[in-house]
Order: sequence, then structure tokens, then C-alpha cells
Amino acid sequence: MRQYKLSIRQDGMHSAMNGWWTSVPSRHSRRSTMSKILAVLPCLAIGLVQAADPTLTTFAKQHLTPQFMSEGATFGDFNRDGKQDVVSGPFWYAGPTFTDKFPIYPAMAYDPKNYSANFLAFAYDVNKDHFDDVVVFGFPGKEVLWYQNSGTDQLWTKHVILDIADNESPTWIDITGDSKPEVVCTRRGFIGYAQADWDNPTTPWIWHNISTKGGWHKFTHGLGVGDVNGDGRLDVIMREGWWEQPTMLAGDPEWIFHASDFGAGGAQMLVYDVDGDGRNDVITSLTAHEWGLAWFQQQADGSFVRQLIMGKEKTDSPYGVRFSQLHAMALSDIDGDGLQDIVTGKRYWAHGPKGDPEPNEPAVLYWFRLTRTAAGVQYVPMKIDDDSGVGTQLTVGDLNGDKHPDIIVGNKKGTFVFLHQTKPVSLAEWDAAQPKLTR
Repeated sequence: MRQYKLSIRQDGMHSAMNGWWTSVPSRHSRRSTMSKILAVLPCLAIGLVQAADPTLTTFAKQHLTPQFMSEGATFGDFNRDGKQDVVSGPFWYAGPTFTDKFPIYPAMAYDPKNYSANFLAFAYDVNKDHFDDVVVFGFPGKEVLWYQNSGTDQLWTKHVILDIADNESPTWIDITGDSKPEVVCTRRGFIGYAQADWDNPTTPWIWHNISTKGGWHKFTHGLGVGDVNGDGRLDVIMREGWWEQPTMLAGDPEWIFHASDFGAGGAQMLVYDVDGDGRNDVITSLTAHEWGLAWFQQQADGSFVRQLIMGKEKTDSPYGVRFSQLHAMALSDIDGDGLQDIVTGKRYWAHGPKGDPEPNEPAVLYWFRLTRTAAGVQYVPMKIDDDSGVGTQLTVGDLNGDKHPDIIVGNKKGTFVFLHQTKPVSLAEWDAAQPKLTR
């Protein structure tokens, strides 16, 4: 089945048509003329589509290191040369080639049958010295640290943000609306966030509970931040439902809980209006160490209905695609059509070579192209690679300044960069590259 995209600037066409239409002298003449237009438009559209070469999106893979240094990776400008660099574990790799690496803290390579002390990383100029620093979330239940950029080849100074951060998908985001990021996670059974004293960010950050105490522990799976109800404030999502941010945060009020079943606990939980109906939906893996990818469609009454994208069986996907261990995911407009696509993959050896379903199957990396049609929403699985996968974090961003999203992965197979590439192809080449429906 071929799928083409046709983009026509409607504003100019509407103005021209409006001026011409009002010049048609009579209602009968207008009706006759409109019939002719409607008859011609399909042919015109087909001609426009066939006249333009379709464009394929691919990715060039670069394996920065085969050593297991971390389960996450990100990018920032660490040497202030105006080019994006990659950080994964104890090293940062200088862009644009990513071949030269420099130490951040004492290097240690881990046994891929075990775990690292670096689950997620974020870049941010914490102390406002115009050098990007690195924030590291360690093993679940351990510290969140930030490493102060030394500006030299020397090791960076370590500072403690938070003594304990639970959950396997904590995040670094401006949840309070003060234009500065906070750490959002669970801690000692509570959901909440840690906020800096930005006049002295080297001191431990202040923790704020947003929930009553629950059964969340260091290995709890699934967490997200997004504006679920469209009120302009960011909410927190976990597998049991979502916590609505109140209008004022002074005094640490308890956030309003809305119960909903978002699966058994996956990875990052993403908030986006999938179907374009004006209501934000929730996208998540259903079980981080087993099977399932779904989006939860928000209804007019605020409830959610699960829409399965991929499950345990090949028949669960209209394209026959399935893989397990979806332990990291992100949203990005990969093909530039204005819609946010899903990027995810299989976490390689999440619990070693014998744990979890199919641990030794290919460590795939996919983007799922969002399409909206009259028949509804569909996610088209586009394979990027089958020998990398994901860790516990997946970062998407423009690494080389070409305005296209690239992908960074750190996991038990090492550190990878996937640079976005586009090329015009023939209709036959384009059609051959598309996944085929199996049902």
C-alpha cells in the first residue's frame, strides 16, 4: 500500500480562489463551475504527487565505543565551539566527528551481564559559567549528581543534587514553570521533584512531595511529565494515573490524583495529542521488560482508552512487527511532516543474557511514523537498526545543525550515534522501503 504526502499552501490558494469565485456571475454558473473543479482536483492531486520524487529517511550509524559505560547518553556543547558533542558515561565525544573523547570522571567499563552506575544523563549549564555541565542519574535508589565542566582536559568536579532518586525513568524538566529544570522522580515512597537554589546550585537541592505516600520503590517503572488536561501546567503521569498540578505550588500542596490504567509500568511516558482532537493522549510501553507499546486516547470525559500499537504477538501489529524490552522512548518529528513520531527499541540484555523474554533477539531500534487518515490513527514501524537497541534513556536532537533529528543511544552494546539522512528516490525505491501490511 503506497502512502504519499501532499503539501499545498492553503492560504494563498484560498485567497486566489475566493477572489476568482466571487467573480463568477450567477449561482447556476457557480454550481456548474464547482462540479468541473471537483472532477479535475483528483487528477491534479495525482499529477502533483507523481511529479515530485518521494524522500526516504534513513540513518547513518556511528559506533563511538563498544564498551558498556552507561544506559543513557545525551548531547551538549561542552567545549564552547558551537558544535554539539555527545556524552555517554565517563566520557564526552567532541563533535562533529565524535572521534576524540575526553574524561568527565574516572572511567569504568561494566560487565554487560550486570548494570552500570549511570542510567540517564542530561546536559545543562547548572552554574551559569557558559559551559554545559552533565547531570547523571545513577543506579535506581542512588544519587543524582551534576559534574561541573572543568573547561579543560581535567576531571570534572562532582556535586550531589539528591541523595536518593527512585524509579527507572526519572527525568530532568522544568515542571514548575520557572524556566529552570527540576529533577522529577519518586523518593522514599513519594512522587515529587527536587528544586535548586540557583544562587548556590552546589548545595543539595530541596525536595517537594506532590503525592501521598505510596508503594513506589527504587525499581518502579514508568514515569512521565506533560500537560494532560491542557491547562498550561505540567502534570506527572505514572502507570496508576496522573497527578494534576495545582494553580499554586507555594506550601507544597498535594496534587490531584486521577486514576487510570496505563499498563504494568514501562519507560518514559509521553504526552501528545496523537489523533489531533485537541485532547492530549499518553504514549508508553506497557511493560518495560516484556511486551507492548500503546497510546491511550483521552476521551471527552477525561478517561482514557488503550490503542495498541504493538503487542506480544505479531498479529497485534498490522505490520507484523514485535519486540520486547521497550525500556526507553522519545517523541520527535522524524520525517518533518509536523507530527511527532515515536522512537524506541529493544533494551539489550536488560537483565542479562537469560532474563526476560527473548533477551538474545536482535537489539532493534525503530521509529514509528504517525499517520492520520479518515480511517483513524496508525503508527507505521520504520526500522533504523538491528544491532544497537536502547538503554534506559533515548535522546533525540539535532547533532550536526542540519535541522533534522538525530538519535543517541548508550547501552550494553556501547554508545551509538545515528545521523539523520534524507534522499530523493524513485517511486519504486520508495515503495520497496515501506513496511507492508500483514493484516
